[in-house]
Amino acid sequence: MKMKKKSVSEWVKSGDPWVWLNAGAVAISVIMVVGLLLLIAVRGLGHFWPADVVESHYALPGESEYNIVAERVESVEVPAAQLREAGIDIPDQHQLMQRTLMKTGNRDVYGSDFRWVIDEYLTKTQRPEMLFTAERREWGNLYGYLKAVKEDGKVASQTNDLMPTESAMATWNTFEKSIERVERIHDDINDIEKGDIGKINYALERIRLTQRRLELEGKLTPAAEADLAVERGQYDEEYKGLQQSLIDLYAQINRDTFVVQVMDGTEHEMPVAKIVHAYRANSMNVGQKMSFYFTKLWEFLSDEPREANTEGGVFPAIFGTVMMVLLMTVLVTPFGVVAAVYLREYASQGWVTRIIRIAVNNLAGVPSIVYGVFGLGFFIYFLGSGIDQAFFPEALPSPTFGTGGLMWASITLALLTVPVVIVATEEGLSRIPRNVREGSLALGATKAETLWRVVLPMASPAIMTGVILAVARAAGEVAPLMLVGVVKLAPSLPLDGNYPYIHLDQKFMHLGFHIYDVGFQSPNVEAARPLVYATALLLVIVIALLNLSAVTIRNHLREKYKSLEM
Repeated sequence: MKMKKKSVSEWVKSGDPWVWLNAGAVAISVIMVVGLLLLIAVRGLGHFWPADVVESHYALPGESEYNIVAERVESVEVPAAQLREAGIDIPDQHQLMQRTLMKTGNRDVYGSDFRWVIDEYLTKTQRPEMLFTAERREWGNLYGYLKAVKEDGKVASQTNDLMPTESAMATWNTFEKSIERVERIHDDINDIEKGDIGKINYALERIRLTQRRLELEGKLTPAAEADLAVERGQYDEEYKGLQQSLIDLYAQINRDTFVVQVMDGTEHEMPVAKIVHAYRANSMNVGQKMSFYFTKLWEFLSDEPREANTEGGVFPAIFGTVMMVLLMTVLVTPFGVVAAVYLREYASQGWVTRIIRIAVNNLAGVPSIVYGVFGLGFFIYFLGSGIDQAFFPEALPSPTFGTGGLMWASITLALLTVPVVIVATEEGLSRIPRNVREGSLALGATKAETLWRVVLPMASPAIMTGVILAVARAAGEVAPLMLVGVVKLAPSLPLDGNYPYIHLDQKFMHLGFHIYDVGFQSPNVEAARPLVYATALLLVIVIALLNLSAVTIRNHLREKYKSLEM
C-alpha cells in the first residue's frame, strides 16, 4: 500500500520544519562555541611551546643584505600592490606575496622585537644548535650566540665557536649553572622583600596608626608613646639586619655576567640576574620540549606578571577572581533566598508584590556598568567614607574603605546577581506541592519549621541553579570592577599572613580585566596577543570549574532530599 505524500503546507503545519530548524540552530551554536574554544586554546597554549630560532639572510630589492635571527610567529598572504604602496620595489609579475612576522627580540638593542619580512627574500635559512633564547625579567626575549660567562669581571668560560664544540658546550653548561644560582638567590631576595620586610612594614604601619588614634582620642601619654617607640625600635633593628642581608644577596646576584653575540654581529655584556630561562630550542628533542612546555605552563599559572603583564604568570589574577566570586556567592545567596522566601511565602500576593517582581526581573537586565557607577557612588564615596570617618579616623586622609577594594567589588557583583537568585529560588518554591506544606503543618510543625526543614531543602536544587547562574555572570564581569576595586597590578594578595589575614579593603587583580589590559592597553601588542588567548582560555576554565562545583553540590542536594518529593 502506497503512503500518501504530504503536501508542503501539511508538512509545515505538522511542525517538522521547526524541529529541524531548531536542531540545526543548536548544532551550529555548538560548532561555533567549540570552534571558538579550540581557536583560543591553540593560539593561547601554543605560546608556551619552545619555538625553533632561525638564522637567515634578508635583503629587499635595492637594499643591502643583513642577518636576521628570530622566531617565526605567523605567515599571511598580502597583495603585492600593498607592498608597493609601502615603498618596497616588488616586480610586476607578483600578485600575492607571502609575508611572515618574525620575533627578533633584543628590544633593548633594536628598539622593537617584531618585524615583518617577505619570505621570497629570505635566503640561507638555517637552525644552528648553539643559537639560544633567553627570557629576561625586562626587555623581553634575547636571541644570540653565547660567547663568554664572567664571574666578578673575570672570564669563567668562553668560546669562539658557533657550533656545538667542546668549548661551546662547556661555556653553555657554565651559563646554565649561573642561571640556576641566580634563580635561588632571587627566590631568597623575594622571600625577604615580600615576606619578612613586608611583615615589618605592616607592623610599623599599625604602630603609626595606633599612635595617631591615641592622639585623636587624647590618650597619647608619655608612657604609651615610650612603649610604641620601644616596639618601633625593635622592628627597626630587625629591618636593619634584613637590609644588610639584602645588600649581600644583591652583591651575590650581580656577580655574574655573560657576553652574547646578536644577529648584527655585535657583542653585548649583560647581567645573568636579568635572565629567567635560557634554552637552545634548535637542539631540544620532543621530550625536552614537552618538559619545558609544561614548566612554562606552570609558570603561567603560578607566577606573578612581568613586563607590563606581557610576560610571566597570572596567579594574582586567578586568586583575585576566585576569591571575589566566593565572597560574592556568600553574600548573594542568603539575601536572594530570604527575599524569595518572603515574596513567595509571607507577602500578600497583591499588586505591590507583582510590582516588586517586575522590578526584580527588570533589575536582571540593567547594564552591569550601571551597577559599577552605583557601587562607586554609594558603596565607596558614601558608605566607605562614612566607615572611614567612624572606625578608621587615624588613617585619614588616606582612605581605608573609602576607595575601591575586594569587599565593594564583591558587594557590587552580589547586587548585580541577586535578581537571578531571587527568580530561581521563587521558581523552586512554587514547584513544591501545597499538600507537602499542609502535611507538615498537620503534624504539628510551625510555619518556620516547615520552611526550614521541608520547603527549603526541597527547593535547594533550584537555589543552587540560581547560584550557578550568578557565578557564571559575575565571574566574567569586567565593567563594574573597573570602578570598584580591580587594578592592573596589585602589590600583594588580599590574603596573607598579616592580621586580619583577609584584607577586604585591598585592591585586587581579575582575569577579565587582565584580558582587557593586555589586549587593549599593552604597549607591545604583538607580544601581548598570545597571552590574551591564554588568559581568556584560563578564565573560561575557572568559570567552568566554579560552575561544576556548584552543579555537583546541586546534584548532591537533589539526591539527598529526593525522598521528600514522594
